[in-house]
Amino acid sequence: MKIVFDFGGVVFRWHPASFLARVWPHRIETLEQGAQAASVFFQNYGGDWGLFDQGLIGADEVVRRISARTGWPLGDVAAVVRAVPDELMPIPGTVVLIRDLRAAGHTLHFLSNMPEPYADHLSATYPLSEWFESGLFSGRVKQVKPGAEIYAMAERHFNAAPEELLFLDDHPVNVEAALSRDWQSFLFTDAASARRELVSRRLLNA
Repeated sequence: MKIVFDFGGVVFRWHPASFLARVWPHRIETLEQGAQAASVFFQNYGGDWGLFDQGLIGADEVVRRISARTGWPLGDVAAVVRAVPDELMPIPGTVVLIRDLRAAGHTLHFLSNMPEPYADHLSATYPLSEWFESGLFSGRVKQVKPGAEIYAMAERHFNAAPEELLFLDDHPVNVEAALSRDWQSFLFTDAASARRELVSRRLLNA
């Protein structure tokens, strides 16, 4: 079995509500306000941010577009875009899970919606080549989940038939897209529950 990991919210911390509250203490006082601001800022990863994820616009342009769309000052928006790498810290439980899966003999890959500057940061900062055989970043291949093309690209890149792939992602729409291509897939909520699911599928020992 080839096991494919999403990154944000799965391998690396990504909690937009608390992230925005940390970066914008002058603007956000509660997690509820942070969640509301995140839905406007990131547009559920469509819109301006989706183009950034897909590598079709750069950091300066996404800052300009978000500021123009929301009325938030350019400096405030730029501060968020600059701060994302500090948010993307490895999730310890997932790192242990990755090591245990590798020790069990599984081949691991990644499939991540990630703007190119952040992909470059993660590649330079963390031992991705030790954790994963290979992977695709949306910003580098100019396609994004849940679009069918990035899954087709992944099948070719991982040299795998769809039924040989098991995908862990924290967004239901991305899981559904994988299942529709005959991948195996389940929704990631935390490392402990993912471990239980992998044990139930006999991919890890209890």
